[in-house]
Amino acid sequence: MRLGLRVFFGFFLIAGLSSVILLRVVLGEVKPSVREVMEDIMVDTANLLAELATDDLSRLPPGAQLNDTPFARRVRDYANRPVDVHIWGLRKQTLDFRIYVTNAQGRVIFDTVQGAGSSLGKDYSRWNDVARTLRGGYGARSTQDGYGGDLSPVMYVAAPVRSDQGELLGVVTVAKPVATVQRFIDRAERRIWAAGLGLLVVSLGIGVAVTLWVVGHVRRLRRYAQEVQLGQRQPPPKVPGELGELAQAMDAMRERLDGRERMEHLARALTHELKSPLAALRGAGELLQEDLAPADRQRFATQVVAQSERLTELVERLLALSALELRRGPEHPQAVRLDEAVNQALSALSDRLAQRQMQVRWLCREPLTLQADPELLALALSNLLSNAVDFSPVGGLLEVSVSAQGGFELRDHGPGVPAAAFDQLGQRFFSTARPGSLRKGSGLGLAIVRQIAGLHGWRLRFTPAEPGLRVHLELPPSFTLASQTSP
Repeated sequence: MRLGLRVFFGFFLIAGLSSVILLRVVLGEVKPSVREVMEDIMVDTANLLAELATDDLSRLPPGAQLNDTPFARRVRDYANRPVDVHIWGLRKQTLDFRIYVTNAQGRVIFDTVQGAGSSLGKDYSRWNDVARTLRGGYGARSTQDGYGGDLSPVMYVAAPVRSDQGELLGVVTVAKPVATVQRFIDRAERRIWAAGLGLLVVSLGIGVAVTLWVVGHVRRLRRYAQEVQLGQRQPPPKVPGELGELAQAMDAMRERLDGRERMEHLARALTHELKSPLAALRGAGELLQEDLAPADRQRFATQVVAQSERLTELVERLLALSALELRRGPEHPQAVRLDEAVNQALSALSDRLAQRQMQVRWLCREPLTLQADPELLALALSNLLSNAVDFSPVGGLLEVSVSAQGGFELRDHGPGVPAAAFDQLGQRFFSTARPGSLRKGSGLGLAIVRQIAGLHGWRLRFTPAEPGLRVHLELPPSFTLASQTSP
């Protein structure tokens, strides 16, 4: 399973379980809490009614009912009172308290319910609300009966009626069906469910965002590691936190490994490349120690100078390539006319071209302006043109062109390169033999060009020509066309 799915499923599991547990706890507390609030209100109501009934009960003869007293009339008026109110969006059109009063013996002497459902005259001394109150305790009960229109739980709360001397005169009981507050409970549960599901959706959205953020940065690190594995020099991705520190650590490790590998490869290749000129220098030096004819002495002295120059050129190019490999991009990029840079490079080689009696066919289809380091661009063009001159026959032809589609193109008419060697062109110390000689070059010139191209985002490509070799320095699509004037 991919990392993103694992992170998302883990977040989903945590958020889902937390939401379910939270909803179960909250929903489990809603109904009991509403009933507790309702019971608290009923306690206040029962005690208020008990105080109002004190005078009437104290004057009531033994065994008489409370029907015609002022208290009874006011309570019946309450029961018959019309009401139509909206409580937070819910409509209330009935008054739901049932009120009955028992005497000191527990017999009902008043009931707001009349007719067949009335409990008037019945003995309620064994019901918990009346019995506990008569014994001096808190009287309450919950009974499932038909009061309220259906068989639903009804809560009964009682309060004692006492005379001014503290004598127990009776009990006032207030009843209310739980179904009358069920609408509020149901609405609260619906809102809690909606809020819980909304919270879950938001949590999942945050989880998706966090997962995409983490996976995106991890994929950037993976892509960076893959590019490093392919040998591409890319700066480490800029990511925050520990992932950024990991990227910096990976880059530092890559630099150390690259440096070690580069030094090992350089030492092996340099040792191999130095063998030939050192052997030539040693041989010429040994011969110069003997008695030689002036012409031979001059020839061997010239060989010593030539091999010394070869060693100097090898060291200088190797140092230049090493410096380029440590860069991450051009240090001083600016707008440069490519056609003008080619003209300058050709002018610098004019003496060598004249010495070898070579012709140049220079075609600028359209002037190009691009962002580049002028010194590095001049170095790349100089190495490409010098390499083409070295591998061209005396009196040969160089074809140079600049265009928006092809970028910079250079073709020589030398022996060319085998197709199997194209992938190795541009590697350090890889070269083919020069025309008319078995001596090979160091290959550092094309290696420098390839490194400069990589720093600028260009592409160095080789294609065969009959005869010779065609070199393409392809430019990115970000360069701009200059004015349409040919040099």
